[in-house]
Amino acid sequence: MPHPYWPLFDLEVRTPRLTLRVPDDDLERRLLDVASRGVHDPGFMPFTVPWTDLPPPDFERSALEFYWRNRMVRPESWNILFAILVDGEVVGSSNLGAEGFPVTRWFETGSWLGREFHGRGLGKELRIATLHLGFVGFDALIAGTGAFVDNAPSLGVTRSLGYEPNGIAHAARRGELGVIEKFRMTREHFETHVRRDDVELVGLDPVRALLGLS
Repeated sequence: MPHPYWPLFDLEVRTPRLTLRVPDDDLERRLLDVASRGVHDPGFMPFTVPWTDLPPPDFERSALEFYWRNRMVRPESWNILFAILVDGEVVGSSNLGAEGFPVTRWFETGSWLGREFHGRGLGKELRIATLHLGFVGFDALIAGTGAFVDNAPSLGVTRSLGYEPNGIAHAARRGELGVIEKFRMTREHFETHVRRDDVELVGLDPVRALLGLS
């Protein structure tokens, strides 16, 4: 039964291998369970905000605060978080965010997978699903992404999909200077080289209305 007040809870992106679903309280708890078992090698930090370094219970509380803050969306500013499910099992999270989207039609993506689910090709599959929502569901013109220069798995997915280089940025990482490679993908490239016909969007129209896209 559709949620009567918050259509994001009914939004799903489905591929033959996985489903992206906006998490309710139960899915958020399951995401925490996955993350608490490890997201990356402790000696490496892939995130600009080192949330995985926090000890319990600060780790869990900080993550919940982040999820709750991002439930709030406005047409001019939103960051939609998803739980990634494979055969009903939560394996990680992805996000699609934008500022000034009705004007810029530009969105950014990010994701993480539980360490136990690395190496299964899920990173590319979930990226394609997220791009499909942005370009097909929300009529975007440009998708952006980025990763630290030593984050080989993330950069590998990005390059395999044909993103264009879009400069570099500097960011603090565990108190040291890190370099981020930035990339962009046009709608034309997505339609020509990335789009698949086996990706399904569920509950889209009410979300478009919520974001001022109808």
